[in-house]
Amino acid sequence: MTSAEARQRIADLRVHVARHDELYYRQAKPEVTDFEYDRLKRELADLEAQFPQFKAADSPTTRVGDDRLEGFATYRHRQPLQSLDNTYSEADLRAFHQRLVKLFSREDLAYVVEPKIDGIAVSLTYEKGAFVRAVTRGSGFEGDDITANAKTIHTLPPKLKAARGARLPDVIEIRGEIYMTLAEFERINREREEAGEAPFANPRNLTAGTIKQLDTREVARRKLEIVLYGVGFCEPAVTETQGGVHGLVRAWGLPAVEKFWPTHGSDETWKAVQELDQLRHSFAYATDGAVVKLDSLAQQREAGSTSKAPRWAIAYKFAAERAETRLNAITVQVGRTGVLTPVAELEPVVLAGTTVSRATLHNRDEIARKDIRVGDYVFVEKAGEVIPAVVGVNTARRTPECVAYVFPGKCPVCNTRTVQYEGEVALRCPNPDCPAQVRRRVQHFSSKAGVDIEGLGEAMVDTLVEKGWVRSVTDIYRLRLRRDDLLTLGKSVEKSTDNLLAAIEASKRVELWRFINGLGITHVGVAAAKDLARKFGSLEALAEAKRDDLLAIEGIGETMADAIITYFNEPKNRTLVSRLFTLGVAPLAPARPAVGSALAGKTFVLTGTLPKLTREQATEMIEAAGGKVGGSVSRKTSYVLAGEEAGSKLEKAKSLGVPVIDESEFRRMLTG
Repeated sequence: MTSAEARQRIADLRVHVARHDELYYRQAKPEVTDFEYDRLKRELADLEAQFPQFKAADSPTTRVGDDRLEGFATYRHRQPLQSLDNTYSEADLRAFHQRLVKLFSREDLAYVVEPKIDGIAVSLTYEKGAFVRAVTRGSGFEGDDITANAKTIHTLPPKLKAARGARLPDVIEIRGEIYMTLAEFERINREREEAGEAPFANPRNLTAGTIKQLDTREVARRKLEIVLYGVGFCEPAVTETQGGVHGLVRAWGLPAVEKFWPTHGSDETWKAVQELDQLRHSFAYATDGAVVKLDSLAQQREAGSTSKAPRWAIAYKFAAERAETRLNAITVQVGRTGVLTPVAELEPVVLAGTTVSRATLHNRDEIARKDIRVGDYVFVEKAGEVIPAVVGVNTARRTPECVAYVFPGKCPVCNTRTVQYEGEVALRCPNPDCPAQVRRRVQHFSSKAGVDIEGLGEAMVDTLVEKGWVRSVTDIYRLRLRRDDLLTLGKSVEKSTDNLLAAIEASKRVELWRFINGLGITHVGVAAAKDLARKFGSLEALAEAKRDDLLAIEGIGETMADAIITYFNEPKNRTLVSRLFTLGVAPLAPARPAVGSALAGKTFVLTGTLPKLTREQATEMIEAAGGKVGGSVSRKTSYVLAGEEAGSKLEKAKSLGVPVIDESEFRRMLTG
């Protein structure tokens, strides 16, 4: 490469990297994978080293990506919060070790290997043991003050517990990562797709977008988590090893990494990295690599840092598991709200241990941006280790038969012309009588999370809608008039028909929360439906609820409140509810817990297999007695109800001092 060519390429790369930094750090909407971004940045660094005359003081290679946004106050870190140098190769990892061997003149250096959680870096300040501030990495020197949002994280204690044999520091910056579990990521993406919004690509993007929300209620609704693993400024010093940091984090009652590996030398370290790679798929969160740190904090200080990263640590990034396969077709699904979602029909291929034959294409704009064509050989990855997604095309294998895909302008089910509402990326079928939408609405209403009608599964719903016997959820309660028609659906179906009609009749008197959830109000899931039922006691009261009444409920933010009000302001929805009441549907209001109930106001977490109760039964008993059931253990958990083969939740309860009870003790509490 000539000097002129290098100068132009360096200029181009700086523009590209700066753009990707903006998309990743500020907008949480990256357009390239981490590997592609790191490759561009490495190329830029290599060219700047080869042609130092073109290196600039403000080059992206010399600074941390800046996540600061307008709307947040900034706060200066007492000690810089830097990024980490990345590598994807074993050779680079061993070279990192050799640089430190040369510096310290010893081979047997001690390290700590930790999981690299794919989240948002944060620095927490505790003064005299009390939580006072949470700040993002920002520029590395100062970041956005996100204290109000961090306080919505239920596992983050307002005060540190005193560790045995060690005093609490006067002031300490504790470094860690805010993240989202894979289960919560899936839940929110389902809601976005139903609302006609583009799904998030991975949990990290969703976490970044959530923690920078200005509405703390919306942040609370998305259930962020946090893990702490490092120390910045600390006065007075509390430990001299990275392993000691992990021990103190646990002793102080803070969420800690669930596993780390003390190692010596490069061989042990590489073995630990490989072990983590095998174990990471069992974690509840996305883990995109391993972080290797010198164990001695004194050696860390001696090794020092560059302008953007410490010399005593490195991140080994696991390459995303990717498969190449042929795209046989693109089908379009229609959801219960009319959203058209394109799906890639693939030649089956094994990816991350499972066979994948379908993958999401998100929406029309994504297909066009990536120029995905039927017949192409495409690259498939599991986005956030959860959802198979088409991430690119092998254009080298493209043939003339692969023509640009034309997204249908009409609903593929009812042939109604599609619409695109302002502010949405999705196309919708506006026909509420579209058979696909009817099927999805009826399936949702009658599901186990809805009014729970046994016998009204997907196949039966498809048949009833296809024959025109069910065009709305109200028609479910008219099926008793079609008993003779139902008997024509097969041989010897009299018993199953009568069982179905009996289940439909029984569903008229289900718990109110089931009815609320079954209505399919945008953004309202099971947990919110239960909260609404407890608060208002009847559907009539919920329909008349004011915005402030809804916002007063913990976990319900402005977005959900507006969706509920919009639903009940829609005349067709009020008519639907009114017709259901006319047909005899009478949901049961939540029972008032007995006065003095030992469970009232308590939060339980269930783990393991109970001898005589299913989790659903135990949950119903807790809620009927005025308690709540949580998904994860924190200092706010009242009790952990543990059965056989209880896992990490039991260990966490013990570490936090949360009382653990068995089924016998639970039943004694119920009976007072």
